[in-house]
Amino acid sequence: MTLALAVGAVLAIAAVAVVAAPFLREPVAADDRLLPPDAAQQLQLARAEERDRALDALKELEFDHRTGKVSDEDYRAQVGMLRQRAAAALRDADG
Repeated sequence: MTLALAVGAVLAIAAVAVVAAPFLREPVAADDRLLPPDAAQQLQLARAEERDRALDALKELEFDHRTGKVSDEDYRAQVGMLRQRAAAALRDADG
């Protein structure tokens, strides 16, 4: 019985050591550096940012309309353009 407990304890300690080892070692300088994004990644980031801006603008307009800060006339004048911009940004971000 005590032999089984001792073997179990040794296995548990070994498992903890194996799992914790990557977190306890000193990082190598090369591991800490991020590579600058290449042209394709920069384009993808720019498209994602445009998508986020377009969707945020549409969401803000709809919120302002619901809370009464934007009149029905102003909402109708702006919502179509913002929806087209958001749709175009979504298409560009996917492709």
